[in-house]
Amino acid sequence: MQEPTLFSSWTALAAEPRHGYAIAREVELISGGRVTMRTGTLYGALERLLGQGLIEVHEEQIVDSRLRRTYGLTATGRESPAAEVARIVATAREATRRLGVCGETATA
Repeated sequence: MQEPTLFSSWTALAAEPRHGYAIAREVELISGGRVTMRTGTLYGALERLLGQGLIEVHEEQIVDSRLRRTYGLTATGRESPAAEVARIVATAREATRRLGVCGETATA
């Protein structure tokens, strides 16, 4: 997983299972309002996460005559974030070093 959309959706499910709209709102909250997920983008990300076995349909219910799916992390989905976070941190650290950000000196 390397796409920010997938990672944001995945992170939004860390605390508890959520339905699509709640996932989108949590992504917005996590990002400090910088990311607003459109419906198609969100459900595309959820399908990919389902396909990778990182999330599962936790519950299905009918609300106002419409099917509402609640998604939650699988056991694999709970184990995998640490590796992805480590990859992101390492990438950010290297970008900081190369760009001379935050007082770091850039070296070739």
